[in-house]
Amino acid sequence: MDDQWKTIAALAATFDAYDRERGMPHEESVTLQILKIGEEFGEAAQAVIGAKGTNPRKGNSHGWDDVEAEVADVVITAMVALARMRPDAAGYFAEQLKLKAERFL
Repeated sequence: MDDQWKTIAALAATFDAYDRERGMPHEESVTLQILKIGEEFGEAAQAVIGAKGTNPRKGNSHGWDDVEAEVADVVITAMVALARMRPDAAGYFAEQLKLKAERFL
């Protein structure tokens, strides 16, 4: 497992422990983590709108660096969700990436 997946696993374990302390069932924790992906996507979309200046009320409220940071948040949140669902997340992700890439490459 590379360093990135070790960090993701540590984040997943931290969030799992926090939810367990609060008495939250694992299935509910995972469900909420998946919903968190949607929340982060919304922030990325908001950053794009702000970078393009298409909200007349807010104008150019974001830059493309904000968009990039929000997209990174989406990816990180999704990786943590996968790690919370599967102990073999790194290997599973690698296999899924290979399968999906074979369709296009």
